[in-house]
Amino acid sequence: MQDWFDDVKAIRDIALTRWVAIFEDDPSADWVRKEHSQEHLDYLDAHKHKILLAGGLRQDPDGWPCGGLWVLEVDSRDDAVHLCEDDPYYKLGLRKSYQLFSLGKAFPDRSVLL
Repeated sequence: MQDWFDDVKAIRDIALTRWVAIFEDDPSADWVRKEHSQEHLDYLDAHKHKILLAGGLRQDPDGWPCGGLWVLEVDSRDDAVHLCEDDPYYKLGLRKSYQLFSLGKAFPDRSVLL
């Protein structure tokens, strides 16, 4: 049993880590989204191999975005922080704050396509 656990730990230690970033927007900085959305989208596209999923969060489907959510796959938490803080939305002040969470997967053998 211990050998199996050591093997799993060794694989996890060399594998990329998945993170979820949840962003909260500053409502007074809506101008950033309106004027710089293409820069933000270009940034996401340039990092698509690390930012696997990204989208705006809304209170309801037709509402204006109040934040964002990313799923990242990177080497370290520092890499995730770097990606979050280099985004034009963050640099220009749209993002009031963000939180990072390590993401596990309940069924690692299942593929997911969104």
